Amino acid sequence: MKKLLNVFLSLVLFFIVAPFVLSAEAASLNFDKSTATAANGATFQISVNVDPGSDALNSTDVYVTYDATLLKATAVSAGTLFPTVSNDISTSGKVYIAGMVNDPASSISAAGTLATITFQGLKEGTGTLAFDCNTSKIIKNDINASNVITCSQNGTSAVTVGSGGGAVAPTAVPPSQLPQTGIFDNVVKFAFPGAILLILGSVLRLVL
Repeated sequence: MKKLLNVFLSLVLFFIVAPFVLSAEAASLNFDKSTATAANGATFQISVNVDPGSDALNSTDVYVTYDATLLKATAVSAGTLFPTVSNDISTSGKVYIAGMVNDPASSISAAGTLATITFQGLKEGTGTLAFDCNTSKIIKNDINASNVITCSQNGTSAVTVGSGGGAVAPTAVPPSQLPQTGIFDNVVKFAFPGAILLILGSVLRLVL
């Protein structure tokens, strides 16, 4: 009977704590479109969104990569997520966008648009817009200014210019090379279902 009571109390504690642990979400970067098309020589726009997950943010540094022979970044307009946004367009296939709060006490805790990039198609072909996670950062509102970006959650966008003819020039870094910052979250995600089955099995053995 004592063992059964201990198992019951463990189950109660689990169902009280688990929702809070499992609800933790990872901070990540995404585009508003997973695919984009444009005629050769025409322009199109794509927005960069920041998702803080379960954290509160003070700033972000975002590096968007693309094939500079396929596309040309012509302009960057600030979104509404951060009050201060700056940018730098490189000629080597990279756009840098920074966002920050004006007051550390006013952190960002909701997902939103950091900025919108205007691209021009330079030739027919296909490519990929991606985030360079080796240099991009999502900075948490804490004393250590922790980088909480989870690279495996970042999005990409497949771009087609014209009919899509020509060589494919992907620019995304393979997922296996991205630093994984959400290891604990993944362990928790898969460990809890196993723990539930183990506990239920113990209860059945005691009851039957």
